[in-house]
Amino acid sequence: MSINQDEALALLKQKSLRATAPRLAVLQTLSESKKPLSYSEMLEKLQGRPWDPTTIYRNLIKLSEHQLITVVSRAEGMSRYALNIEHGDQHNHPHFICDDCGQVSCVPAELNILLSDPAQAGWVKSIASAVVQLRGECPDCLVP
Repeated sequence: MSINQDEALALLKQKSLRATAPRLAVLQTLSESKKPLSYSEMLEKLQGRPWDPTTIYRNLIKLSEHQLITVVSRAEGMSRYALNIEHGDQHNHPHFICDDCGQVSCVPAELNILLSDPAQAGWVKSIASAVVQLRGECPDCLVP
């Protein structure tokens, strides 16, 4: 789900955050990405911009603290970030991590029915947060 600059500005305003160029760039970059991004991947995508890498890191932390983005994986000690608005206010659903290429992707809804359908398990409503990670080889890496 890609967001435009006006939508990014509105998100920052809702959280009472200043709309700085680096914050807007981080939000828009995550919204355009098909997968969660690590800090180093974010720096690659923002290469050539006039911001110090520390500025980008601090903005990832600030946006995470305000729940505009979330850490969806800490695979091999590396945090990966995703935009929160794509999946509602919380990004609490399983993720698949490829052991070969390291790609992180959201598990399709049909595979996590127990977590998404309260009728299947009454205790689901009481879950405050969840970190479920499935590991293996992604479809691209399975191809011989």
